[in-house]
Amino acid sequence: MSIFNFDAMSAFGRVQSVDTATITIQVEDASQLSRLQVNHLIAIRSSKVGQALIGMVSKIMRKFSEDSDLSDEIGIISTDIVKAVLIGTLLDREGEHRDVFKRTLESVPEIDSQCFIMAGDVLTSFMGAISGADSGMEHPLCIGKYTINDGAPAWLDGNKLFQRHAVIVGSTGSGKSFTVATLIEKIAELKSCNAILFDIHGEYEPIVGENIQHYHIAGPADGPSEHTMFLPYWLLNYEEMLALMLDRSDSNAPNQAMVFSQAVKKEKIDLLEESGHNELVHAITLDSPVPYRISTVIEYLNAKNTEVGKGVSGRDKQGDFYGKLSRFIQRLEAKISDKRLNFMFSAAEDLLDFSYMETLCRQLMAPASQNGGIKILDFSEVPSDILPLIVSLLARIVFSVQQWTDRSRVNPLAIFCDEAHLYIPANAQQGIELSSLQSFERIAKEGRKYGIGLVIVSQRPSEVNRTVLSQSSNFIAMRLTNADDQAVIKKLLPDSIGNFADLLPILDIGEAIAVGDASLLPSRIIIDEPQQKPNSATVKFWDEWSRESVSDDITAAVLAMRRQEK
Repeated sequence: MSIFNFDAMSAFGRVQSVDTATITIQVEDASQLSRLQVNHLIAIRSSKVGQALIGMVSKIMRKFSEDSDLSDEIGIISTDIVKAVLIGTLLDREGEHRDVFKRTLESVPEIDSQCFIMAGDVLTSFMGAISGADSGMEHPLCIGKYTINDGAPAWLDGNKLFQRHAVIVGSTGSGKSFTVATLIEKIAELKSCNAILFDIHGEYEPIVGENIQHYHIAGPADGPSEHTMFLPYWLLNYEEMLALMLDRSDSNAPNQAMVFSQAVKKEKIDLLEESGHNELVHAITLDSPVPYRISTVIEYLNAKNTEVGKGVSGRDKQGDFYGKLSRFIQRLEAKISDKRLNFMFSAAEDLLDFSYMETLCRQLMAPASQNGGIKILDFSEVPSDILPLIVSLLARIVFSVQQWTDRSRVNPLAIFCDEAHLYIPANAQQGIELSSLQSFERIAKEGRKYGIGLVIVSQRPSEVNRTVLSQSSNFIAMRLTNADDQAVIKKLLPDSIGNFADLLPILDIGEAIAVGDASLLPSRIIIDEPQQKPNSATVKFWDEWSRESVSDDITAAVLAMRRQEK
């Protein structure tokens, strides 16, 4: 082997037993044990020429036994034992003049096979073989340095990372936001990059640069502008409309839903005819994203709610829906007048234009080569009670457009779901949360076919929907201190990564375990710091309290709260 010259290396032990992908090694050179630690890499000499098996140490122990016949002479006998998990094979490609690492076992070690510690120049050479151009990755993505060898860059397969979805988890302060910012900066370097980041708290505002676009979901006082995004009510499908506007506990809820759907369908057809798109009148459904005037819908509902006709005897007779729509109309009018929902119920006439849907989709989905790139969407002014509905609305629109795009012209797109536990919950209780889950579960299951990659980012993986998590094949796990969160991630990680999962509570800030299809081997990585840091720094309580004097802005905050405007 070009990396492993076994004849010039000193073995620390020999294989004693083999059990599928686990081996037990009896240590023969105890002086080398001080160089060996759990999760370190070792090389096992293969019987096949041009191959070396790679293992990861899972346990180091010393066994004691007492030989009754020799106890008086030599006392207790000790044996040093090392257990390791086989993780792949290093192949010597003589014709290509390079070594290739594969996550498959080309053979199994024989009993008495020699085992060697990988350290120093040998380890550096091996890390180089799985990195960069020599790794076999077409377009490798460097995210940091390997902890076991900080001189070697850590690479992921950029194709597999987004094709097969990814999960980034870590407790508060573990460096999770820095990791997302680093990934965003790396992606932005690509000339036709295309990604959306749902920025729930506005913490990624400082991340600027070429191919990075910022959009703000309209606040109470915002009007249409280049970087202000409106999501008009007519984008909602039937189920989403009812989740937002209908109280299902109301005894008249079925009647309200039926009359509302009739009104919406009628108004959509009227507006299509008014705008000269008669060819679509017979093609649309209630779910079609076609503009309609909510004010006209309310007029229709009021008419039905007060409708009076003539009975058989000629006397006035109340209509079928007389008085049954009052509470629904009241709720609908309350939503429309709620300044917090300006992004949805704004009276701006531009938002009723038939072409607005295309304008919105271009903002969301244009690649960098078409003046798009990475779109960071600031949701900080969206009310928390409807946040799941609005985030899933955007995800559904993106999925639907990708689904209807000709396969040969699909531009792949990644969706970063920051604070995913807020809108992809493990236990959905309300109609809005259930509606939100359907969109993300469908993307998790089918997104790969339509060029959509999902990146779930959360500090509470135990509160994120299990179906979505289980569809992800890549994990970047940072420090997790909560036992429930650790348990969820350990169940999702493959069994072949040794004791890596046990490191979750003791990882350093900015350190992560990278496991999955995108990582050639399970790795402990020090993530590169982003050039521009997000606004995720924790307030320093003790330092602030120690100041002689501090100012406050309570009066202005109360006024802003009353105005619903910062």
